[in-house]
Amino acid sequence: MSEVFREDCKVANLNSLSRRRFLARTSYFGALYAAAKMFPMPALAAELAGDARVSQTPIVDKGFASVRKVGEGLYATISDTTKGFQTLCNGGFLVGKEGALMIEGFGSTVGASFQMDALRLVSQVPVKGALDTHYHFDHSMGNGFYAGNGIPLWAHANTAKRIVESYGALQGVEKAAALAPLEKAIKDSKSDLARKHREENLGMVTNVFNIVNNSVLALPNHPIDPAKLPMKMELGGLTAVIESYPGHSGTDILVRVPDQNVVYSGDLLFSGLYPVCFDPQATVSGWRQTLKTFASWDKDTLFVPGHGTVCGQDGVALFRSLFDDIEEQAQKMHKAGVPAAEAADLYVVPEKFKNVAIFVWDFSIAPTITKLYAEWGAN
Repeated sequence: MSEVFREDCKVANLNSLSRRRFLARTSYFGALYAAAKMFPMPALAAELAGDARVSQTPIVDKGFASVRKVGEGLYATISDTTKGFQTLCNGGFLVGKEGALMIEGFGSTVGASFQMDALRLVSQVPVKGALDTHYHFDHSMGNGFYAGNGIPLWAHANTAKRIVESYGALQGVEKAAALAPLEKAIKDSKSDLARKHREENLGMVTNVFNIVNNSVLALPNHPIDPAKLPMKMELGGLTAVIESYPGHSGTDILVRVPDQNVVYSGDLLFSGLYPVCFDPQATVSGWRQTLKTFASWDKDTLFVPGHGTVCGQDGVALFRSLFDDIEEQAQKMHKAGVPAAEAADLYVVPEKFKNVAIFVWDFSIAPTITKLYAEWGAN
């Protein structure tokens, strides 16, 4: 094994930590602010500049998020985390003659409330439901707004269980015990690069803890059985199709409007960002198959991604290329005898992807590589 492969320490295995030791209360938001600077601004991808479906100006812009029309009765809520964390993720809403469907609970009730206010700027139809595309905190911590307003909350059948297991267990955790494993990983780092990655990880997971501990958890009350999908939802002159695909979280749901070639993908697609594979149920091979399916859809398909800019098939192609590059580098390291834990720190962003954001290394690159190794039966 070459010396360069020996320089980095083993990646801290986030998923192996007990949920109750995983995070701790702290006011430290440095890592989230640093990561926010990497996120694309809430503008359209260049390929959509001439798309007649998409309004070039938003109907409302609060800084932390804006809402623009992306089809007939279709609206996208796009977050800008450089200006606030009220929404964190992207979402949107569909408006028919008889009802509306809200997409995402966002990172706070403020974010969900903002989206409701945006809906009321264009329509007064009743809200048939709100849908979480998956259970992660940035898509579900604002569910309390919907629950408090009597709006049915739809999600994958396992979403409520995963919210309770992942976030209910975090509330009230003692700081010292929670942070100890992550702080030890920093202390044990054997290179500046490894230390940097572990420090980013510590900062981010403590931020997650803060958000969770400042939220009232509201669980979906309309579970969607993935075995019974696809499922149509009629809104009055607008038909939404709810579908489930593997990849990001094990609870991934998307909303498709086939008549207009518009897809609200949740985190099955990031636009202008590397994939985030930290979830224990994330599957690299499954996710890549899902992206292959996305690429098979009409060339004019418009995607509202979980994070990043609204995009077309070019966004899917880029995301697939990112997975390809990670696998190519991981394969080389695997063949060179580099253990997975070391390889997780050694990926090099090629020049052509220098403008693609990495959320946090230990949420993104590291687990993607370790999961690839696991799929190959290596460690």
